[in-house]
Formats: sequence, C-alpha cells, structure tokens
Amino acid sequence: MSRVAYLGPEGTFTHQAAVRWVRAQARQDAGPTTSPTSGAAAAPGRDGEVEVDLVAAQTVGDVYAGVASGAYDHGIVAIENSVEGYVVPSLDAIVGSEDVVAIDEVVLEITFDAFVRPGHGDLTEVTAHPHGLAQCQDFVARSGAVPVPSSSNAAACRDASPHQIALGPPICGELYGLDVLEAGVEDFHGARTRFLTIVRRDRARAALATAQEGAPAQWRTMLALTPHVTGPGVLARITRAFGAGGVNLSSLITRPLKALEGRYVFVVTVDAAPWEPAVRDVLEGLLAAGDSVKTLGVFPARGELDEALSSDHVPVGSVRAGASPEELDRGLLWA
Repeated sequence: MSRVAYLGPEGTFTHQAAVRWVRAQARQDAGPTTSPTSGAAAAPGRDGEVEVDLVAAQTVGDVYAGVASGAYDHGIVAIENSVEGYVVPSLDAIVGSEDVVAIDEVVLEITFDAFVRPGHGDLTEVTAHPHGLAQCQDFVARSGAVPVPSSSNAAACRDASPHQIALGPPICGELYGLDVLEAGVEDFHGARTRFLTIVRRDRARAALATAQEGAPAQWRTMLALTPHVTGPGVLARITRAFGAGGVNLSSLITRPLKALEGRYVFVVTVDAAPWEPAVRDVLEGLLAAGDSVKTLGVFPARGELDEALSSDHVPVGSVRAGASPEELDRGLLWA
C-alpha cells in the first residue's frame, strides 16, 4: 500500500492537494476513477488495484521526516502562496533536507469560509493558520475579533470554541459540523497555493523517468545555490550565468545560512529540467566557480501560474517609462 502524507487534520488545503495529486496519478495509470479523500482507498493502477493511504501528519516537519525515513512513500507540502509568498518553514525544510526532493507539484485555488459553532456565544476570536489570517485581513478587521493562530486552517475549524470564528476551506463546515457565518472571506479572490510532492532522493530518478513517459512540454527545476566566496557581484554572476546560457529564471529568493550573518543560499526556479544540456552547462559552470549546487525539485510545468502580469497586481506606487517627473520623483525618491 502506498502511503501519502499531508499536513492534517482532514480538510486542510494540503489534504485537498493530496487528493488531487492521487487522483491525477490514478488517471495517468488507468483512466478516470474514484480516488481517496482520506484513509485507505483504492486507486486502480497498471497492474490492477493499488491501495493509497492518505496519512494526516501533525506538522510539516513530520511530513518531511516521514518521507526521509521511508515511513511515507510521498508527501504533499505547501511551498508558495500567490498572496503571502513562500511558506518559509517548508522552503527551509526542503533546502535543509539531505534525503528529500520534489518530483511534482499541485496548484489549488484558495478560498476561505468563516465558520462558527451552532448556537455560538459572543464571537471574540478569529482563528486560522497564520497564512490564512493574513489572506483574510479585511474580514478579521471587520469582525472586531482577536486573531489567534492555529497549526492549520482545518485544525482551527475542528477545534473551534463557541466564542471563535474559524477560517478554513469550505469542506470544513461539513467535516466538523460548523455553520457558515460568511462565505468567501479571502482578501484576494483567485489566490492560489503551490504544493510540492516530495519523495526520498534515491527514488526521484525512477519517478521522474516515469513522468517523462508523458513527455511534458516544459519542466521546472528548483535549485539551491550557495556561493562560498561572497562580495560585490556574486548574485549578478549567478544570474548572468543562466541568462548567458539561455535558461530562464522564473523565481529567486534568498534564505540565510543558519547562524552565519550575511551569508545566504539562493533558491532559484528555472524553466527547464536539470538534465537538459543548457541547464547542465550552467550548473557545471557554477560548480567550477566554487559554488555548492543542489537540486531541490523537478516537476512538469502545467501553465497554472503562467498568465500575463496585470497592472492591477503591480505594487501600488510603482512607476514605468512615460511617467511624469512628479511621479518619478515620488516613486523613485529622485527629488
């Protein structure tokens, strides 16, 4: 039986992502089928019926540790939200793990409902995962309730007290016997979260070889790049290497090396696979320059996050070519 771990309890967005990923795997293997939502359930495979056990872990760290130890075959972890950015604990976990790598991703549209207990009392607190509270700030402010962080949105709904408003996925109302106080309370409708499917590193090549049978048109690769010699131009040197090699960088974020002030690891995402000649040449060049390089994940790009940038999403106060002198002075502090 294949075991797939996710951040529990039932009803988290990660649970929904796990269900979606299992269903997608079942469709690839045997066509449309009914797949698990929790616990053990059947998902037909090439050789008949394969059981998939969805396991609710208490923390994201438990998902990583269970995959690394072999207790779980796969794990599903949130990595980036289109409103709040990277999920830092999960990002740090995959950067710091020797034995875990991502081999697929799932993108979910995120919507929150505000739930209350039937017959509730005075509503003095609103509870959710910190990212959930951050994505529903307007509602939190309107409610006048004190925000209280929880380990997950589903846990907030499961454990909601009569004086609390719980923010979570719509499925949580039915799961935990709650009433809907208000639906769709997120600040930005259409927000999405990316989830990674992680496996032990020694299983990644086989999993990716299987994925290549579907011949995806485009791959994405997450890399951790650590320069050993720092100074002016280090980041420019690294980004220039990708540009000169014709490899597109779609994301770059820095994370501190633990306990070392002013030293960083650069986490980049490129629009290609690490085995493609252009990427291989760039990585060999970085190694020759004395950098440490690590592949954190390789997954098919399915286009969910590739829409053109709308001016509505550019930071307020940004300026572009053609702006008036007054706008340039204000936006760039040129005055």
